Amino acid sequence: MNEQPKVSGILNYGTSNVTSSAVGDRPVVNIASQGTGDEFTHDRQDGERWDVGVITILPVEAQAVLLALGLREVQAGGLRFYEGEVAAPGQPVKVVATRSLGQGQRSAMAAYDNLRRHYDPRVVVLAGIGGGTHPEVQLGDVVVATRVVYYDLRKLTPEGTRHRGEEREAPAEIGHAVNSFFTDHDPAEFPTEDPGGTSRLLCMRNGPIGSGEAVIADRDAETLEYLARFNDKILAVDMEAGGLSQACHEQSAGSGKLHGWAVIRGISDKAGADKNDDYHRIASWHAAVALRKLLPYLRVSSRVS
Repeated sequence: MNEQPKVSGILNYGTSNVTSSAVGDRPVVNIASQGTGDEFTHDRQDGERWDVGVITILPVEAQAVLLALGLREVQAGGLRFYEGEVAAPGQPVKVVATRSLGQGQRSAMAAYDNLRRHYDPRVVVLAGIGGGTHPEVQLGDVVVATRVVYYDLRKLTPEGTRHRGEEREAPAEIGHAVNSFFTDHDPAEFPTEDPGGTSRLLCMRNGPIGSGEAVIADRDAETLEYLARFNDKILAVDMEAGGLSQACHEQSAGSGKLHGWAVIRGISDKAGADKNDDYHRIASWHAAVALRKLLPYLRVSSRVS
């Protein structure tokens, strides 16, 4: 019987970082793929690209999007995503959605990063509710925005607050896609039936929105006065669009390509003292229906990534 040569020492598997080690006689390392927490529990193909990613914040927003688009749940490590193909002229639109961990700009940016790392959608849409600020905007209307004014940048002085608003605009191709939708649908008004069977008229409007960390529940708030001075066509406010637009803008520096985004906000209140949750479900459903109608136009813009 041939005797195996004796091997002693240290065996490493890895490069500059020691990832697996064994010490002693005949060291053995069992080499297996190293889990990163990013593995999918379904059969998504590596390198597969998705047309549109959707970020929602509140449970009622997520429920409306999943129902309106017919998405199914999948899991990636500790994250949950919702996938589907939505029928559209020519070919289906591949859509993936996720919920942010919480409200606010930072959480929206983290949700965007999760979508980008796991699915790399060509266009990301923030869909849900917002507060109407323009007299022409009514409860249940939907505002579609490709321009966002972030209003929280400011300087506090003895003379008062000096705002330093920052405006961000989506890539031109997304703006053209949204313009095409509103050209094809003028006025953009659609009879809509909610899951409970109630029929309403859905009115979609195109214009800029303001975004910051504050929940605004005062029609005389200084912030609203500032936004009106900044741009009297601002239609609504939210707490996440500034973060999404900034994340897409900064990501373009590393990737060398533009990252498309848009915001869809169903109006659930008028940013006044009577602000409550009564219209959340209606506004969320209208935002999801508006998203469904816009998807074919956003797929046309999927060359922006």
